Amino acid sequence: MTIEADSAEVRNAQRREKFHEADVVVVGAGVFGCAAAYALANQGRSVILLERWMHEPDRIVGELLQPGGLQALQKLGLGHCVEGIDAITCYGYHVVFHGEEVAIPYPVVDDQGKVYSGEAAARVESTTTTTTSNGTAGKANNGPKLRRPEGRSFHHGRFISQLRKACAGHPNITIFETTVTSVIRGSRSNQVLGVETLTTIDRDSSEKQPDFFFGQLTLIADGYDSKFRKQLLPSGPDTTPVVRSKFYALELIDCPFPPSGYGHVVIGKTSPILLYQIGTHETRALIDVPLDLPAASAANGGVRGYIENTVVPTLPASVRPSVLAALKDGKIPRSMPNSYLPASGKANTARTPGVLLLGDAYNMRHPLTGGGMTVAFSDVVLLASLLHPDRVPNLADSTAIETAMKEFHWRRKAWTSIINTLAQALYSLFAANDWQLDALRKGCFRYFQMGGAKTDEPVALMGGLLQRPVVLARHFFTVAFVAIWLHMCERVGSVWGLWRAPLVLVEAVLILWKACVVFLPTIWKEAN
Repeated sequence: MTIEADSAEVRNAQRREKFHEADVVVVGAGVFGCAAAYALANQGRSVILLERWMHEPDRIVGELLQPGGLQALQKLGLGHCVEGIDAITCYGYHVVFHGEEVAIPYPVVDDQGKVYSGEAAARVESTTTTTTSNGTAGKANNGPKLRRPEGRSFHHGRFISQLRKACAGHPNITIFETTVTSVIRGSRSNQVLGVETLTTIDRDSSEKQPDFFFGQLTLIADGYDSKFRKQLLPSGPDTTPVVRSKFYALELIDCPFPPSGYGHVVIGKTSPILLYQIGTHETRALIDVPLDLPAASAANGGVRGYIENTVVPTLPASVRPSVLAALKDGKIPRSMPNSYLPASGKANTARTPGVLLLGDAYNMRHPLTGGGMTVAFSDVVLLASLLHPDRVPNLADSTAIETAMKEFHWRRKAWTSIINTLAQALYSLFAANDWQLDALRKGCFRYFQMGGAKTDEPVALMGGLLQRPVVLARHFFTVAFVAIWLHMCERVGSVWGLWRAPLVLVEAVLILWKACVVFLPTIWKEAN
Protein backbone atom coordinates (compact mmCIF):
# COMPACT_ATOMS: atom_id res chain seq x y z
CA MET A 1 0.00 0.00 0.00
CA THR A 2 1.33 3.47 -0.92
CA ILE A 3 1.72 6.25 1.63
CA GLU A 4 -1.00 8.25 -0.17
CA ALA A 5 -3.46 5.36 -0.06
CA ASP A 6 -2.63 4.69 3.59
CA SER A 7 -3.19 8.35 4.44
CA ALA A 8 -6.54 8.40 2.62
CA GLU A 9 -7.55 5.30 4.52
CA VAL A 10 -6.73 6.96 7.84
CA ARG A 11 -8.54 10.17 6.88
CA ASN A 12 -11.65 8.22 5.85
CA ALA A 13 -11.59 6.30 9.13
CA GLN A 14 -11.41 9.57 11.05
CA ARG A 15 -14.33 11.00 9.07
CA ARG A 16 -16.39 7.92 9.86
CA GLU A 17 -15.55 8.00 13.55
CA LYS A 18 -15.72 11.77 14.15
CA PHE A 19 -18.19 13.11 11.60
CA HIS A 20 -20.14 9.93 10.76
CA GLU A 21 -19.55 10.47 7.05
CA ALA A 22 -18.72 7.82 4.44
CA ASP A 23 -19.22 6.88 0.81
CA VAL A 24 -21.81 4.27 1.79
CA VAL A 25 -24.04 3.84 4.83
CA VAL A 26 -25.29 0.25 5.19
CA VAL A 27 -28.29 -0.34 7.46
CA GLY A 28 -28.36 -3.87 8.88
CA ALA A 29 -25.37 -6.10 9.69
CA GLY A 30 -27.08 -9.30 8.64
CA VAL A 31 -26.29 -11.64 5.76
CA PHE A 32 -26.78 -9.11 2.96
CA GLY A 33 -25.61 -6.02 4.83
CA CYS A 34 -22.30 -7.51 5.95
CA ALA A 35 -21.53 -8.97 2.53
CA ALA A 36 -22.38 -5.71 0.73
CA ALA A 37 -20.35 -3.61 3.17
CA TYR A 38 -17.34 -5.91 2.75
CA ALA A 39 -17.60 -6.01 -1.06
CA LEU A 40 -17.84 -2.24 -1.42
CA ALA A 41 -15.02 -1.70 1.11
CA ASN A 42 -12.83 -4.02 -0.95
CA GLN A 43 -13.27 -1.59 -3.83
CA GLY A 44 -11.84 1.24 -1.72
CA ARG A 45 -15.18 2.70 -0.68
CA SER A 46 -15.48 4.15 2.81
CA VAL A 47 -18.31 2.28 4.55
CA ILE A 48 -20.35 2.78 7.73
CA LEU A 49 -22.21 -0.34 8.87
CA LEU A 50 -25.09 0.14 11.32
CA GLU A 51 -26.67 -2.57 13.45
CA ARG A 52 -29.16 -2.33 16.29
CA TRP A 53 -27.60 -5.12 18.34
CA MET A 54 -24.14 -6.55 17.75
CA HIS A 55 -24.52 -9.59 20.01
CA GLU A 56 -24.57 -13.00 18.31
CA PRO A 57 -28.11 -13.38 16.98
CA ASP A 58 -30.25 -16.38 17.92
CA ARG A 59 -32.51 -16.91 14.93
CA ILE A 60 -33.94 -19.80 12.96
CA VAL A 61 -33.26 -18.37 9.49
CA GLY A 62 -30.17 -18.38 7.31
CA GLU A 63 -28.85 -21.79 8.35
CA LEU A 64 -28.44 -23.54 5.00
CA LEU A 65 -26.12 -22.23 2.30
CA GLN A 66 -26.47 -23.86 -1.11
CA PRO A 67 -23.37 -24.53 -3.28
CA GLY A 68 -24.14 -21.54 -5.51
CA GLY A 69 -24.26 -19.31 -2.45
CA LEU A 70 -20.98 -20.73 -1.16
CA GLN A 71 -19.35 -19.96 -4.50
CA ALA A 72 -20.63 -16.37 -4.33
CA LEU A 73 -19.34 -16.07 -0.76
CA GLN A 74 -15.91 -17.16 -1.95
CA LYS A 75 -15.96 -14.58 -4.77
CA LEU A 76 -16.57 -11.92 -2.13
CA GLY A 77 -13.50 -13.05 -0.18
CA LEU A 78 -15.65 -14.28 2.73
CA GLY A 79 -15.35 -18.04 2.23
CA HIS A 80 -13.43 -18.31 5.53
CA CYS A 81 -16.59 -17.31 7.42
CA VAL A 82 -17.94 -20.87 7.23
CA GLU A 83 -14.78 -22.21 8.88
CA GLY A 84 -14.42 -22.70 12.62
CA ILE A 85 -18.17 -22.56 13.35
CA ASP A 86 -18.88 -26.31 13.37
CA ALA A 87 -20.49 -26.04 9.93
CA ILE A 88 -21.79 -29.24 8.35
CA THR A 89 -21.11 -30.19 4.74
CA CYS A 90 -24.30 -30.59 2.71
CA TYR A 91 -24.31 -32.93 -0.31
CA GLY A 92 -27.88 -32.51 -1.55
CA TYR A 93 -31.49 -33.31 -0.67
CA HIS A 94 -33.15 -36.36 0.84
CA VAL A 95 -36.91 -36.63 0.34
CA VAL A 96 -39.21 -38.87 2.38
CA PHE A 97 -42.66 -39.27 0.79
CA HIS A 98 -45.16 -41.28 2.82
CA GLY A 99 -42.38 -43.61 3.97
CA GLU A 100 -40.61 -43.91 0.60
CA GLU A 101 -37.17 -42.30 0.36
CA VAL A 102 -34.87 -40.93 -2.31
CA ALA A 103 -31.53 -39.13 -1.97
CA ILE A 104 -30.78 -36.47 -4.59
CA PRO A 105 -27.13 -35.36 -4.50
CA TYR A 106 -25.85 -32.18 -6.07
CA PRO A 107 -24.73 -32.99 -9.63
CA VAL A 108 -21.29 -32.81 -11.18
CA VAL A 109 -20.78 -29.43 -12.87
CA ASP A 110 -17.98 -27.57 -14.62
CA ASP A 111 -16.87 -23.96 -14.13
CA GLN A 112 -19.50 -22.72 -16.60
CA GLY A 113 -22.33 -24.42 -14.72
CA LYS A 114 -22.83 -27.21 -17.26
CA VAL A 115 -24.30 -30.31 -15.59
CA TYR A 116 -22.66 -33.69 -16.23
CA SER A 117 -24.47 -37.01 -15.83
CA GLY A 118 -23.77 -40.66 -16.58
CA GLU A 119 -20.18 -41.59 -17.43
CA ALA A 120 -18.82 -38.07 -16.95
CA ALA A 121 -20.28 -37.92 -13.44
CA ALA A 122 -18.92 -41.36 -12.59
CA ARG A 123 -15.50 -40.37 -13.89
CA VAL A 124 -15.29 -37.25 -11.72
CA GLU A 125 -16.19 -39.26 -8.63
CA SER A 126 -13.03 -41.31 -9.00
CA THR A 127 -10.61 -38.68 -10.33
CA THR A 128 -11.44 -35.36 -8.63
CA THR A 129 -11.74 -33.84 -5.22
CA THR A 130 -14.91 -32.08 -4.09
CA THR A 131 -15.23 -28.36 -3.64
CA THR A 132 -14.02 -26.98 -0.31
CA SER A 133 -14.73 -23.63 1.27
CA ASN A 134 -11.65 -22.32 -0.55
CA GLY A 135 -13.16 -23.34 -3.88
CA THR A 136 -10.63 -26.05 -4.81
CA ALA A 137 -11.62 -28.73 -7.29
CA GLY A 138 -10.02 -31.58 -9.17
CA LYS A 139 -9.57 -32.09 -12.88
CA ALA A 140 -10.85 -35.12 -14.73
CA ASN A 141 -8.82 -36.61 -17.59
CA ASN A 142 -7.32 -33.24 -18.59
CA GLY A 143 -10.78 -32.12 -19.68
CA PRO A 144 -12.91 -29.33 -18.17
CA LYS A 145 -12.68 -28.81 -14.44
CA LEU A 146 -15.43 -30.96 -13.02
CA ARG A 147 -16.60 -30.99 -9.42
CA ARG A 148 -19.41 -32.18 -7.25
CA PRO A 149 -20.26 -29.03 -5.28
CA GLU A 150 -21.10 -28.87 -1.61
CA GLY A 151 -23.20 -26.59 0.55
CA ARG A 152 -22.90 -25.76 4.24
CA SER A 153 -25.35 -25.69 7.13
CA PHE A 154 -24.62 -24.02 10.46
CA HIS A 155 -25.90 -22.02 13.40
CA HIS A 156 -27.06 -18.72 11.96
CA GLY A 157 -25.63 -16.67 14.82
CA ARG A 158 -22.14 -18.13 14.52
CA PHE A 159 -22.05 -17.41 10.80
CA ILE A 160 -23.28 -13.83 11.23
CA SER A 161 -20.66 -13.27 13.93
CA GLN A 162 -17.97 -14.35 11.47
CA LEU A 163 -19.30 -11.98 8.80
CA ARG A 164 -19.36 -9.12 11.30
CA LYS A 165 -15.85 -9.99 12.48
CA ALA A 166 -14.62 -9.78 8.88
CA CYS A 167 -16.27 -6.37 8.50
CA ALA A 168 -14.89 -5.13 11.82
CA GLY A 169 -11.38 -6.06 10.70
CA HIS A 170 -11.63 -4.24 7.37
CA PRO A 171 -9.79 -0.89 7.35
CA ASN A 172 -12.50 0.73 5.19
CA ILE A 173 -15.44 -0.22 7.45
CA THR A 174 -16.56 1.25 10.77
CA ILE A 175 -19.39 -0.47 12.65
CA PHE A 176 -21.77 1.40 14.96
CA GLU A 177 -24.31 -0.20 17.29
CA THR A 178 -27.36 2.02 16.96
CA THR A 179 -31.05 1.85 16.07
CA VAL A 180 -31.94 3.44 12.74
CA THR A 181 -35.22 5.36 12.95
CA SER A 182 -35.57 7.22 9.65
CA VAL A 183 -33.82 8.43 6.53
CA ILE A 184 -32.52 11.98 6.21
CA ARG A 185 -33.70 13.84 3.09
CA GLY A 186 -32.36 16.99 1.51
CA SER A 187 -34.13 20.23 2.33
CA ARG A 188 -34.61 21.10 -1.33
CA SER A 189 -34.98 17.64 -2.86
CA ASN A 190 -36.15 14.11 -2.15
CA GLN A 191 -32.55 12.86 -2.13
CA VAL A 192 -31.66 10.66 0.85
CA LEU A 193 -28.48 11.93 2.50
CA GLY A 194 -28.17 9.35 5.27
CA VAL A 195 -30.07 8.11 8.31
CA GLU A 196 -31.09 9.27 11.75
CA THR A 197 -30.59 6.86 14.65
CA LEU A 198 -30.88 6.46 18.41
CA THR A 199 -27.69 5.40 20.19
CA THR A 200 -27.54 4.17 23.78
CA ILE A 201 -25.45 6.53 25.90
CA ASP A 202 -24.84 4.22 28.85
CA ARG A 203 -25.24 0.44 28.69
CA ASP A 204 -26.40 0.46 32.31
CA SER A 205 -29.37 2.64 31.41
CA SER A 206 -31.94 2.76 28.65
CA GLU A 207 -31.26 6.40 27.80
CA LYS A 208 -30.59 7.05 24.13
CA GLN A 209 -29.55 10.10 22.17
CA PRO A 210 -30.20 11.05 18.54
CA ASP A 211 -27.38 10.37 16.11
CA PHE A 212 -26.85 11.02 12.40
CA PHE A 213 -24.90 9.20 9.68
CA PHE A 214 -24.29 10.54 6.18
CA GLY A 215 -23.27 8.87 2.94
CA GLN A 216 -23.35 9.44 -0.79
CA LEU A 217 -25.44 6.26 -0.96
CA THR A 218 -27.55 4.62 1.74
CA LEU A 219 -28.08 0.88 1.39
CA ILE A 220 -30.91 -0.51 3.50
CA ALA A 221 -30.98 -4.24 4.27
CA ASP A 222 -33.17 -4.39 7.37
CA GLY A 223 -34.65 -7.83 6.75
CA TYR A 224 -38.00 -9.45 6.04
CA ASP A 225 -39.91 -7.20 8.46
CA SER A 226 -38.46 -4.04 6.97
CA LYS A 227 -39.95 -0.81 8.25
CA PHE A 228 -38.23 1.12 5.47
CA ARG A 229 -40.01 -0.90 2.81
CA LYS A 230 -43.20 0.75 3.99
CA GLN A 231 -41.56 4.19 4.12
CA LEU A 232 -39.86 4.12 0.75
CA LEU A 233 -42.24 2.15 -1.46
CA PRO A 234 -45.92 2.69 -2.24
CA SER A 235 -48.17 0.11 -0.63
CA GLY A 236 -49.61 -2.49 -2.97
CA PRO A 237 -49.44 -6.16 -4.01
CA ASP A 238 -45.99 -5.71 -5.52
CA THR A 239 -44.52 -4.37 -2.27
CA THR A 240 -46.47 -6.31 0.39
CA PRO A 241 -45.19 -9.76 1.41
CA VAL A 242 -47.62 -12.68 1.08
CA VAL A 243 -47.59 -15.07 4.05
CA ARG A 244 -49.33 -18.44 3.72
CA SER A 245 -47.75 -20.26 6.65
CA LYS A 246 -45.19 -20.17 9.43
CA PHE A 247 -42.20 -22.37 10.17
CA TYR A 248 -42.02 -23.53 13.79
CA ALA A 249 -38.50 -24.50 14.81
CA LEU A 250 -37.11 -27.18 17.09
CA GLU A 251 -33.47 -27.94 17.83
CA LEU A 252 -32.92 -31.69 18.01
CA ILE A 253 -29.93 -33.09 19.86
CA ASP A 254 -28.03 -36.10 18.45
CA CYS A 255 -30.89 -36.93 16.10
CA PRO A 256 -30.15 -39.92 13.84
CA PHE A 257 -31.47 -39.41 10.31
CA PRO A 258 -29.47 -41.10 7.55
CA PRO A 259 -28.12 -40.28 5.07
CA SER A 260 -26.01 -37.73 6.91
CA GLY A 261 -25.02 -34.50 5.23
CA TYR A 262 -28.31 -34.04 3.39
CA GLY A 263 -31.17 -31.60 3.75
CA HIS A 264 -34.21 -33.75 4.57
CA VAL A 265 -37.74 -32.97 3.37
CA VAL A 266 -40.51 -35.08 4.92
CA ILE A 267 -43.80 -35.12 3.01
CA GLY A 268 -46.78 -36.92 4.46
CA LYS A 269 -50.23 -36.05 5.70
CA THR A 270 -48.95 -32.69 6.94
CA SER A 271 -47.34 -29.69 5.29
CA PRO A 272 -43.60 -30.11 4.58
CA ILE A 273 -41.13 -30.70 7.40
CA LEU A 274 -37.46 -29.78 6.94
CA LEU A 275 -34.57 -31.26 8.90
CA TYR A 276 -30.89 -30.46 8.44
CA GLN A 277 -27.88 -30.69 10.70
CA ILE A 278 -26.50 -27.33 11.89
CA GLY A 279 -23.74 -28.63 14.16
CA THR A 280 -22.02 -31.81 15.28
CA HIS A 281 -24.82 -32.55 17.74
CA GLU A 282 -27.64 -30.22 16.61
CA THR A 283 -30.28 -30.71 13.93
CA ARG A 284 -32.78 -28.06 12.97
CA ALA A 285 -36.39 -29.13 12.44
CA LEU A 286 -38.68 -26.66 10.67
CA ILE A 287 -42.36 -27.58 10.74
CA ASP A 288 -44.61 -25.78 8.29
CA VAL A 289 -47.98 -24.78 9.77
CA PRO A 290 -50.44 -23.08 7.39
CA LEU A 291 -52.23 -20.04 8.77
CA ASP A 292 -55.55 -20.78 10.49
CA LEU A 293 -54.95 -24.54 10.33
CA PRO A 294 -57.79 -26.20 12.32
CA ALA A 295 -55.50 -28.98 13.58
CA ALA A 296 -53.30 -26.31 15.22
CA SER A 297 -56.17 -24.39 16.83
CA ALA A 298 -56.33 -23.75 20.56
CA ALA A 299 -59.13 -26.30 20.87
CA ASN A 300 -56.78 -28.98 19.51
CA GLY A 301 -53.84 -28.08 21.73
CA GLY A 302 -52.35 -25.33 19.58
CA VAL A 303 -49.11 -25.74 17.67
CA ARG A 304 -47.61 -28.06 20.31
CA GLY A 305 -50.65 -30.30 20.09
CA TYR A 306 -50.46 -30.29 16.31
CA ILE A 307 -46.79 -31.28 16.36
CA GLU A 308 -47.29 -34.04 18.95
CA ASN A 309 -50.50 -35.48 17.54
CA THR A 310 -50.17 -34.96 13.79
CA VAL A 311 -46.58 -34.22 12.83
CA VAL A 312 -44.64 -36.71 14.96
CA PRO A 313 -46.48 -39.79 13.58
CA THR A 314 -45.50 -38.78 10.02
CA LEU A 315 -41.79 -38.60 10.86
CA PRO A 316 -39.37 -41.52 10.49
CA ALA A 317 -39.26 -43.61 13.67
CA SER A 318 -35.61 -42.70 14.31
CA VAL A 319 -36.48 -38.99 14.50
CA ARG A 320 -39.55 -39.11 16.76
CA PRO A 321 -37.75 -39.45 20.16
CA SER A 322 -35.61 -36.38 19.44
CA VAL A 323 -38.66 -34.30 18.50
CA LEU A 324 -40.57 -35.35 21.61
CA ALA A 325 -37.52 -34.57 23.75
CA ALA A 326 -37.32 -31.08 22.21
CA LEU A 327 -40.97 -30.49 23.13
CA LYS A 328 -40.52 -31.43 26.80
CA ASP A 329 -39.70 -27.87 27.86
CA GLY A 330 -43.39 -27.01 27.48
CA LYS A 331 -42.71 -23.88 25.43
CA ILE A 332 -44.28 -23.02 22.11
CA PRO A 333 -41.57 -23.48 19.44
CA ARG A 334 -40.14 -20.30 17.93
CA SER A 335 -41.61 -19.35 14.59
CA MET A 336 -41.04 -17.21 11.53
CA PRO A 337 -43.43 -16.27 8.72
CA ASN A 338 -42.85 -17.88 5.35
CA SER A 339 -43.02 -14.80 3.13
CA TYR A 340 -43.06 -14.26 -0.60
CA LEU A 341 -42.21 -10.87 -2.06
CA PRO A 342 -41.38 -10.65 -5.78
CA ALA A 343 -38.60 -8.24 -6.70
CA SER A 344 -40.32 -5.13 -7.99
CA GLY A 345 -38.62 -3.23 -10.77
CA LYS A 346 -39.99 -0.08 -9.15
CA ALA A 347 -38.12 -0.64 -5.90
CA ASN A 348 -34.59 0.26 -6.89
CA THR A 349 -34.70 2.41 -10.00
CA ALA A 350 -34.05 5.70 -8.24
CA ARG A 351 -37.64 6.12 -7.05
CA THR A 352 -35.97 7.74 -4.04
CA PRO A 353 -32.51 9.03 -5.03
CA GLY A 354 -29.66 8.22 -2.69
CA VAL A 355 -31.08 5.03 -1.19
CA LEU A 356 -31.33 1.36 -2.22
CA LEU A 357 -33.57 -1.23 -0.59
CA LEU A 358 -32.03 -4.71 -0.87
CA GLY A 359 -31.83 -8.18 0.69
CA ASP A 360 -35.01 -9.60 2.23
CA ALA A 361 -36.40 -6.08 2.44
CA TYR A 362 -36.50 -6.18 -1.37
CA ASN A 363 -37.18 -9.79 -2.33
CA MET A 364 -38.23 -12.94 -0.43
CA ARG A 365 -39.23 -16.50 -1.25
CA HIS A 366 -40.51 -19.48 0.77
CA PRO A 367 -37.50 -20.98 2.64
CA LEU A 368 -38.45 -24.55 1.64
CA THR A 369 -35.48 -24.96 -0.72
CA GLY A 370 -33.02 -22.99 1.40
CA GLY A 371 -32.18 -20.50 -1.34
CA GLY A 372 -32.32 -17.21 0.56
CA MET A 373 -28.62 -16.74 1.30
CA THR A 374 -27.69 -17.95 -2.17
CA VAL A 375 -29.79 -15.14 -3.64
CA ALA A 376 -28.32 -12.64 -1.18
CA PHE A 377 -24.65 -13.39 -1.86
CA SER A 378 -25.19 -13.66 -5.62
CA ASP A 379 -26.94 -10.29 -5.52
CA VAL A 380 -23.99 -8.73 -3.69
CA VAL A 381 -21.53 -10.06 -6.28
CA LEU A 382 -23.58 -8.46 -9.06
CA LEU A 383 -24.24 -5.23 -7.12
CA ALA A 384 -20.54 -4.75 -6.38
CA SER A 385 -19.62 -5.21 -10.04
CA LEU A 386 -22.25 -2.68 -11.20
CA LEU A 387 -21.24 -0.10 -8.57
CA HIS A 388 -17.51 -0.56 -9.08
CA PRO A 389 -15.61 2.77 -9.05
CA ASP A 390 -14.62 2.19 -12.68
CA ARG A 391 -18.32 2.28 -13.61
CA VAL A 392 -19.73 4.62 -10.93
CA PRO A 393 -16.95 6.86 -9.64
CA ASN A 394 -19.36 9.03 -7.66
CA LEU A 395 -22.07 7.25 -5.67
CA ALA A 396 -23.94 10.56 -5.33
CA ASP A 397 -24.62 10.43 -9.09
CA SER A 398 -28.27 9.36 -8.98
CA THR A 399 -28.46 8.94 -12.76
CA ALA A 400 -25.54 6.47 -12.75
CA ILE A 401 -27.06 4.63 -9.79
CA GLU A 402 -30.43 4.41 -11.55
CA THR A 403 -28.78 2.96 -14.66
CA ALA A 404 -26.84 0.43 -12.59
CA MET A 405 -29.92 -0.67 -10.64
CA LYS A 406 -32.01 -1.17 -13.77
CA GLU A 407 -29.30 -3.51 -15.01
CA PHE A 408 -29.15 -5.14 -11.56
CA HIS A 409 -32.89 -5.82 -11.61
CA TRP A 410 -32.80 -7.66 -14.94
CA ARG A 411 -29.48 -9.48 -14.66
CA ARG A 412 -30.24 -10.99 -11.23
CA LYS A 413 -33.27 -12.79 -12.68
CA ALA A 414 -30.92 -15.47 -14.06
CA TRP A 415 -30.86 -16.95 -10.54
CA THR A 416 -33.65 -15.28 -8.58
CA SER A 417 -36.46 -16.23 -10.98
CA ILE A 418 -35.37 -19.87 -10.70
CA ILE A 419 -34.87 -20.05 -6.94
CA ASN A 420 -37.98 -18.02 -6.14
CA THR A 421 -40.23 -19.92 -8.53
CA LEU A 422 -38.95 -23.30 -7.36
CA ALA A 423 -39.53 -22.37 -3.72
CA GLN A 424 -43.10 -21.21 -4.33
CA ALA A 425 -44.06 -23.98 -6.76
CA LEU A 426 -42.61 -26.82 -4.67
CA TYR A 427 -44.31 -25.49 -1.56
CA SER A 428 -47.65 -25.52 -3.38
CA LEU A 429 -47.01 -29.13 -4.41
CA PHE A 430 -45.65 -30.37 -1.07
CA ALA A 431 -48.45 -28.70 0.89
CA ALA A 432 -51.05 -30.14 -1.50
CA ASN A 433 -54.65 -29.56 -0.45
CA ASP A 434 -56.61 -30.82 -3.45
CA TRP A 435 -56.50 -33.87 -5.71
CA GLN A 436 -54.81 -32.13 -8.64
CA LEU A 437 -51.96 -30.88 -6.45
CA ASP A 438 -51.73 -34.30 -4.85
CA ALA A 439 -51.35 -35.85 -8.32
CA LEU A 440 -48.61 -33.34 -9.16
CA ARG A 441 -46.89 -34.10 -5.87
CA LYS A 442 -46.85 -37.82 -6.67
CA GLY A 443 -45.47 -37.04 -10.12
CA CYS A 444 -42.76 -34.86 -8.61
CA PHE A 445 -41.61 -37.60 -6.24
CA ARG A 446 -41.63 -40.18 -9.02
CA TYR A 447 -39.49 -37.80 -11.06
CA PHE A 448 -37.05 -37.59 -8.16
CA GLN A 449 -36.92 -41.39 -8.06
CA MET A 450 -35.85 -41.55 -11.71
CA GLY A 451 -32.54 -39.97 -10.68
CA GLY A 452 -29.59 -39.33 -12.98
CA ALA A 453 -30.15 -36.83 -15.75
CA LYS A 454 -33.78 -36.38 -14.67
CA THR A 455 -32.82 -34.86 -11.30
CA ASP A 456 -29.33 -33.47 -11.91
CA GLU A 457 -30.54 -30.29 -13.60
CA PRO A 458 -33.42 -29.58 -11.14
CA VAL A 459 -31.07 -29.99 -8.15
CA ALA A 460 -28.50 -27.78 -9.88
CA LEU A 461 -31.25 -25.17 -10.25
CA MET A 462 -32.19 -25.41 -6.56
CA GLY A 463 -28.54 -25.25 -5.55
CA GLY A 464 -27.94 -22.01 -7.45
CA LEU A 465 -25.53 -23.78 -9.80
CA LEU A 466 -27.53 -23.62 -13.04
CA GLN A 467 -28.96 -20.28 -14.14
CA ARG A 468 -31.22 -21.09 -17.08
CA PRO A 469 -34.92 -20.39 -16.43
CA VAL A 470 -35.94 -22.27 -19.60
CA VAL A 471 -34.54 -25.47 -18.03
CA LEU A 472 -36.80 -24.92 -15.02
CA ALA A 473 -39.87 -24.60 -17.26
CA ARG A 474 -38.95 -27.76 -19.18
CA HIS A 475 -38.54 -29.87 -16.07
CA PHE A 476 -41.61 -28.49 -14.33
CA PHE A 477 -43.93 -29.39 -17.19
CA THR A 478 -42.21 -32.75 -17.61
CA VAL A 479 -43.17 -33.40 -13.99
CA ALA A 480 -46.73 -32.40 -14.86
CA PHE A 481 -46.91 -34.96 -17.67
CA VAL A 482 -45.39 -37.64 -15.44
CA ALA A 483 -48.10 -36.82 -12.91
CA ILE A 484 -50.79 -37.10 -15.59
CA TRP A 485 -49.45 -40.47 -16.75
CA LEU A 486 -49.34 -41.85 -13.20
CA HIS A 487 -52.86 -40.60 -12.54
CA MET A 488 -54.20 -42.15 -15.74
CA CYS A 489 -52.56 -45.49 -14.94
CA GLU A 490 -53.95 -45.42 -11.43
CA ARG A 491 -57.47 -44.50 -12.52
CA VAL A 492 -57.73 -46.85 -15.49
CA GLY A 493 -55.83 -49.72 -13.89
CA SER A 494 -56.53 -52.34 -16.54
CA VAL A 495 -58.59 -52.86 -19.70
CA TRP A 496 -61.65 -53.17 -17.45
CA GLY A 497 -61.15 -49.56 -16.44
CA LEU A 498 -61.21 -48.19 -19.97
CA TRP A 499 -64.79 -47.08 -19.45
CA ARG A 500 -63.32 -44.33 -17.25
CA ALA A 501 -61.19 -43.00 -20.13
CA PRO A 502 -63.36 -39.92 -20.96
CA LEU A 503 -63.40 -38.85 -17.30
CA VAL A 504 -59.66 -39.52 -16.93
CA LEU A 505 -58.92 -37.33 -19.95
CA VAL A 506 -60.85 -34.50 -18.34
CA GLU A 507 -58.92 -35.03 -15.10
CA ALA A 508 -55.65 -34.96 -17.08
CA VAL A 509 -56.57 -31.56 -18.47
CA LEU A 510 -57.39 -30.34 -14.94
CA ILE A 511 -54.01 -31.53 -13.64
CA LEU A 512 -52.23 -29.72 -16.45
CA TRP A 513 -54.31 -26.63 -15.75
CA LYS A 514 -53.38 -26.78 -12.06
CA ALA A 515 -49.70 -27.05 -13.01
CA CYS A 516 -50.09 -23.88 -15.07
CA VAL A 517 -51.85 -22.13 -12.17
CA VAL A 518 -48.99 -23.06 -9.82
CA PHE A 519 -46.11 -22.22 -12.15
CA LEU A 520 -47.08 -19.49 -14.60
CA PRO A 521 -48.27 -16.70 -12.23
CA THR A 522 -45.08 -16.96 -10.17
CA ILE A 523 -42.75 -17.04 -13.15
CA TRP A 524 -44.68 -14.09 -14.62
CA LYS A 525 -44.14 -12.05 -11.44
CA GLU A 526 -40.46 -13.00 -11.41
CA ALA A 527 -40.06 -12.07 -15.08
CA ASN A 528 -41.22 -8.48 -14.56
